[in-house]
Amino acid sequence: MLVEEIMHRKVYTLSCKHTIKDACQLIELKRIRHIPIVDQHHHLLGIVSDRDIRSAIPSIFSKDSTEEYSKPLDLIMTKNVITIHPLDFVEEVSTLFFQNQIGCLPVVENEKLVGIITDTDVLKTFVELTGVNKPGSQIEVRVPDTPGVLVDLLQTIRQFQVNIESVLVYPDKANSKHKIIVIRVGTIHPGPIAQTLTENHYDIVWPSIQRFSL
Repeated sequence: MLVEEIMHRKVYTLSCKHTIKDACQLIELKRIRHIPIVDQHHHLLGIVSDRDIRSAIPSIFSKDSTEEYSKPLDLIMTKNVITIHPLDFVEEVSTLFFQNQIGCLPVVENEKLVGIITDTDVLKTFVELTGVNKPGSQIEVRVPDTPGVLVDLLQTIRQFQVNIESVLVYPDKANSKHKIIVIRVGTIHPGPIAQTLTENHYDIVWPSIQRFSL
């Protein structure tokens, strides 16, 4: 999935000359957590988060709170901003959130800000990609890490005429020569599928034999 499919195109921005008070008002009004700072040509100069604002204003009861609120945003904004392109893949961009512990990524094209995505947008996208937001069941199978094994597995499931909502593959921590294939199927009764896979000598991780034999 491409970033342009999930990014917010209507981005609320401010300039370097706006104040911390302006940012507070915008965050409260639009219920957002991040504000890109741009110039008159919409070039990205930095970004301010609600966390930056809280750090800049230690206490609302401080006698200098009025002065703190009047400070320009260029004094507190993050200037070395990590950006992405609309044609980047969401799956790859997600690693930037994890590695850098950030809450949003501005989307830049032709040196201009064109959108923004947040960690919440990425999480929502992965929920949709895995299909867990739809009625269904999960089947996990341990298989050798060899070419063609996924095709064979799906051919076995095909006879049940159920929709496959998603397929995920991750390493088997117990054996580096195996993979765990996670298949989300469009049925709330995965027992018959799991039973058939077991009879075909597949190693079922979930559901357990005891569970689908009930």
